[in-house]
Amino acid sequence: MTSSPFPADHSPFPADQRIVLIGDPRVRAVPVRECGEPLVDCRGRMRVDVRRADPAGHFAHLRAGVAERLERAEKSLPGDWRWLLVEGYRPPALQREIFDGYAATLRKLDPGADEERIRTAASRWCAPAETAGHVAGAAIDLTVCTRDGTEIDMGSPEAATPEESGGACYTHAPGLSEWARGNRALMIEALSSVGMVNYPTEWWHWSYGDRYWAWSTAAPTAVYGPVPEP
Repeated sequence: MTSSPFPADHSPFPADQRIVLIGDPRVRAVPVRECGEPLVDCRGRMRVDVRRADPAGHFAHLRAGVAERLERAEKSLPGDWRWLLVEGYRPPALQREIFDGYAATLRKLDPGADEERIRTAASRWCAPAETAGHVAGAAIDLTVCTRDGTEIDMGSPEAATPEESGGACYTHAPGLSEWARGNRALMIEALSSVGMVNYPTEWWHWSYGDRYWAWSTAAPTAVYGPVPEP
């Protein structure tokens, strides 16, 4: 029998370090008390990359409170570093498209896997729409660059899947260079200081106010729910 290309616990770590994935029932069960805070355009406030830009500019938008936290966190970075925002708000239809596309890729890698296993494995890299922080404008995919725009080495490309990166996309992946591990630590310190939380399978994914944030911080509710496409 051949082994599955993704491990049973969907993590490169020992059992005592297993990660609660964003599609977990415990995350789905978190209630949302929508606060009504608007989406704001981050262009002109911080450096925004266009690698996943959409014609409507949704990618550059975040809830006002998330954008403000990123601005505060940026002040904690080394003097020459700046955030490079890649993707914030995603319309729910786009989130479903990305999730379904990755799930289809995993089915080809492991044709014998059942749908529950595929869905769980897919949520290592992309959240189901019902728990996704991006559809709430609460999550940001970002990296770090220097003042002149040169990206800092973080140990794997931003948005690399577990399969593409050999697991290096996990925030605390073993085998990272000392330099990359140190760069991630500076990023973690800055964003954690303003109350944001990381999705541990993706070093670049941080959020505030969504269901995963609420579950991670033991908050009674999420404060940002899905935002319909404007």
